[in-house]
Amino acid sequence: MITREIRLTAQIVGTPTLDHFAVATTEVDGEVVVRTDQVGLAATYLELMRADCTLPVPAWQPGQRVGVAAIGTVVRSDSPELAVGDLVQSMTGWSEYSAGPAAQYVKLDPIADPGYYLGQGPTAYYGMADVAGVGEGDVVFVSGAAGGVGSLAGQIAKCLGAARVIGSAGSPAKVDYLVNELGYDAAFDYHDGSPVDRLRELAPEGISVFFDVVGGEQYQAALQAARPGARFALCGSLSSQLGDAAERFPTPDHAAAQARGIQLLPFSCYHTPDQIAAWREHFITWLGEGRFVYPQTVVKGELEDVPQAFLSLLQGSYRGNVSVRLS
Repeated sequence: MITREIRLTAQIVGTPTLDHFAVATTEVDGEVVVRTDQVGLAATYLELMRADCTLPVPAWQPGQRVGVAAIGTVVRSDSPELAVGDLVQSMTGWSEYSAGPAAQYVKLDPIADPGYYLGQGPTAYYGMADVAGVGEGDVVFVSGAAGGVGSLAGQIAKCLGAARVIGSAGSPAKVDYLVNELGYDAAFDYHDGSPVDRLRELAPEGISVFFDVVGGEQYQAALQAARPGARFALCGSLSSQLGDAAERFPTPDHAAAQARGIQLLPFSCYHTPDQIAAWREHFITWLGEGRFVYPQTVVKGELEDVPQAFLSLLQGSYRGNVSVRLS
């Protein structure tokens, strides 16, 4: 079968543009053939497109298909494990069709909104529950709280028993969204005054947990506003993602943290079967109890619209988890 896919034209240095992507045709064949219905987008993909990628996985090369998580419908199957019409998830990326062994695809339960499966819940849950160990009485600060990970992380903290959850975002509208739709106890626009002053105002007794996806000034603010012994789950540093490797992932201030007994806990989530299962078990329960909102933006378009949606995500144009539903 002939299909179209999005390929990287050159590894990225500096700011990504549409010129870094091209639509190409290729032939796919295998035990199972799947029509791609929806693809997930994540800021992490940018790191995989760089020549100086710092992730412990191979970077994408020029001429290679890009993207990761996808949901689709089986259109041909020679496997007893999957039937035509089954909804499946894979890591096959940005293409109209994919093909391969049945083991490459995970059969999904049909649900009203299959976009749930494309979210960054495993990362948010693993970071809050396993890395930070959030529990009763914690005062939690989440940076980048309106994004794909942060919009879930704050809600997870509340469900795990945190006494107070504070978020930061990049506009008054996003601040309102955090408090009035996602249940954050308080939030602030990091453009509006000093982040450390806002944190001290909103958490006068100090924060005990910091879930960081931004880095930079907000990390420094959390350091100054933290209680002795606070736990910092360090997920990323989006504030500097367009610089070189050292700027994108600056070395945390270990000396200042050590002086106050703060635990710096950098982590990566590989979305292992155990991590995915733990997230889905809790997510389904909390959603059913009415304690959880799934924040997402679904962009509708053709395959060639995916790169622009990805660039818009990097520019902060969306809220929550972002995916593209292919027409």
